[in-house]
Amino acid sequence: MSFQEMWGYIEGFWDSRFTQIVIGALLTFLLVVILRRIIHSFFKRTSFIEEKKEKTIESMLNSLIKYIATFGFIVYVLGQFGINAGNILAGAGVIGIIVGFGAQSLVKDLLAGMFLLYERQLEKGDWVKVNNAYEGLVEEIGLRFLKVRQWSGKLTTIGNGQIHTIENYNMEEMRVIENVSVSFYEDPKKMFALLEETVGRLNSELGDYLKKDLTGNPIEPFQLYGMSSLNDQFHGYQYTVTGLCNDLLYFTAAKETRRILAETMYEHGIMMAEQQINYRNRPGNQPSS
Repeated sequence: MSFQEMWGYIEGFWDSRFTQIVIGALLTFLLVVILRRIIHSFFKRTSFIEEKKEKTIESMLNSLIKYIATFGFIVYVLGQFGINAGNILAGAGVIGIIVGFGAQSLVKDLLAGMFLLYERQLEKGDWVKVNNAYEGLVEEIGLRFLKVRQWSGKLTTIGNGQIHTIENYNMEEMRVIENVSVSFYEDPKKMFALLEETVGRLNSELGDYLKKDLTGNPIEPFQLYGMSSLNDQFHGYQYTVTGLCNDLLYFTAAKETRRILAETMYEHGIMMAEQQINYRNRPGNQPSS
C-alpha cells in the first residue's frame, strides 16, 4: 500500500461520522471532568461560606454541568446526521407536546431542586427523614434527584418533585427528648427525686454534647421536664428528660442518655410499665376443664 493510499484511508476514517461522534463523546467527557475539577478546586481554596453550603452548591453545579453536557452531545450527534434539532422541535409543535406531557415531571423536579437549594431546607451531609419514610445522610443534591444514604448503606434516590416533607436533624441544634414509663405502683415523689439526681449525672457525664453559648455554658442543660403522662397508653406514669445538644452529636447524646436512664432504673429496682393483655371468652363459651 502506497503512502498516498494509506493517507487517504486515514483521512477517510478521520472524516467518518462514527469517528466524529466518538471524538465528540471523548471531548464532552473531558470537558465535564475539567469543569468538575475546577469547581472542586475553587470551593476547596475558598472559605467565604460554610463547608456544608459549599458542598451543596458544588453538588448542584455538577448536576447542572452533567445535564447541559448530555443535551449538547445529543444535539451534536443529530447534527452529524444532518438533522437540525431546533427545526425538529419547532416543527409539528413537538415542544408543546413535550412540555405538556413528558416534561411535566422534569420541570417539576428541576423547580423543586432549585427551591431546595434557595430555601436551604437541607444541605449535603445533613441527616434527614424524607416523606416520613426515608431516613439517612444526604449524599447528593441534584437538579432532579435527592440521594439519601440510609443507615443500612442503601442509597435511596428520590425525585425532587416527589418530596413532600423533610425532617432535618442538622439545623444547628437538636433537643434530646427521652421518655421513661414506670409502673403505677412506683411512688411519684420517689421518681421525681431519682430523676432529678439522674439529670445531674447526665450533665456531668454528657456535658460535652450540650450546645454552649458564647461563654461556654450550656444553653439548655439536661433537665427533668416533668410527668408528661398520667396514663401512658394504660401502662403507667411517663416522665420526660430533655437537653439541647449540638446537631452533629444528637444521636450519640440520645443513645448515652437512654443508657444512663436504663442503668438508673435497674440499679434502683424501678418497676417499668408493662403491657398486659386480658383474654376473655365469648359469651356462652365455657373454658375447657
